[in-house]
Order: sequence, then C-alpha cells, then structure tokens
Amino acid sequence: MEQLPGHELCGVAQPPSLGEHSDMSKVTVITGASAGIGAALAERLAAAGHSLVLVARREAELHAVAQRCGPLALPVVADVTSRDDVRRVVRSALERFEHIDVWVNNAGRGITRSPSELTDEDIDDMIRINVKSVLYGTQEVLPHFKARGAGHVINVSSMLGRIPFAVFRAAYSGAKHFVNALTATFRDELKSTYPGIQISLVSPGVVQTEFGANALHGGPDSRSLPNSQTADEVAAVIAEVIATRKADVYTRHGAREMVVKYFAAEEPGA
Repeated sequence: MEQLPGHELCGVAQPPSLGEHSDMSKVTVITGASAGIGAALAERLAAAGHSLVLVARREAELHAVAQRCGPLALPVVADVTSRDDVRRVVRSALERFEHIDVWVNNAGRGITRSPSELTDEDIDDMIRINVKSVLYGTQEVLPHFKARGAGHVINVSSMLGRIPFAVFRAAYSGAKHFVNALTATFRDELKSTYPGIQISLVSPGVVQTEFGANALHGGPDSRSLPNSQTADEVAAVIAEVIATRKADVYTRHGAREMVVKYFAAEEPGA
C-alpha cells in the first residue's frame, strides 16, 4: 500500500536472513498477495522456506505469484471483506498445512477525495476494505491461535494512519487510524491471557506499487512519487517483524521521530 509522500521510516535496511531463525517451518497467510507488498513478501518468505497461503481476489495474478513461490504456496481466491471468505481461508490453510503461525493483513485500497467531498459510499468502502478485512482476519484466526497458545498477526497500516498529511487521502487516513486502534486494543486484550500471541503493526510510507493508480476515484501513481520505497524493501521489514515479533515498526528511518514531533507540537498540523 502506498501511504505518505516525503517520509523516512525506521526499519531494516538489508533483507533479514530468515534462515538463521526458526522461521523455516512457519505457515504464513498473506492477504492482498496478488501484487505489490503482498507479492513481494510472498516471494521473500518462499525463498526462506515458509509455507504460504496466498489470498487475493484476482485469480490469474494470484496464481502467477503462487507459481513463482513454488510448491509450498497455496493460492486461495477470496474476498477478505467477506467474513465467510475469510473463514474459508482459515479452513483451507488448516486443511493443507494443519496449523497457521503468522497472519498478515495486507489487503487494502486507497481513495482520492477531499474530506468535504466524501460520500457515504466512500466511507463505507474505506471501512469495508481497510478495516473489516483486518477485523475479520484477526477474529477468524484467533481461535486457532488461542488453541495453540501461540500466533502472530501483522497488520500493514500506513504513515497516514499516524499523521493525516494528505488531504485527498482523508478517508483512507481515517481507516488506517482505525486499524491502528484495533491493533493496539487486540494486543492489550490478549497480552495477559495469551502472551504467546502477538499483534504487530507495520507503517510504510509511499511504496512503488499500483496503489495510487488503483485508488478509488483515481489518483497519482505511487511509482512516480518522490521519497518512495520498493515493495521488496517494505517486505524485508515485514519479514524482520515475523522473525523478531516487534510490536510497532516503521519501514524507513526517521518516521517514528516525525510522528513524535507532530504530536508534540502545540498545534499539530498547524
């Protein structure tokens, strides 16, 4: 997902050596896996030996990614804004691999519209695509994680979920703020009773994907914006989060400091 122009984020400069960890046998579910960050993460984890469940609506593109990832990748064509489809993903993963270790909520979509022009349908779309997909994924995998006493959910958010810089991304920014709140409150709910379950948040800035071009109502192509990262650079950070189970990670240096500075101001955004 594209997020915010002109940001540096703190994260991992070099791809992690996942083979040095015990991740080789992990079963990882990735939503939004047909392109962009999801596809880059899938290929990176496949190279490290993960078993993968790859989820997206676009069948041809999804199967192409799965083919590149090899025999340990299971493509599941599904719409993660449907709770029934998400339940089917969980069932398919368990039927194939018998357990799930990591669930990456990566699916999402942007919007290009100023706040004064937003319609009911705009807001409904942003909540359905960016928030309900995260809620359903987390809720539906949790019973399995609780039964095992272990598991890891990673929610891919945005710097716009921290600082609402882009006026034309108003509703997307609001949806990602919602995702951040869900991530923090799920984590707090589980930490005392299920300490083996981690809920992590990853916040990229602008990413060189089709996110901008595919935004609702069109918009600037993320691949043409300055200060952007490649999808593989973001995927490297997410792979490191899988290895370290860190709770809250930015994908380029300086982003955390920028967020702190923004909220420390007497009049943030003035």
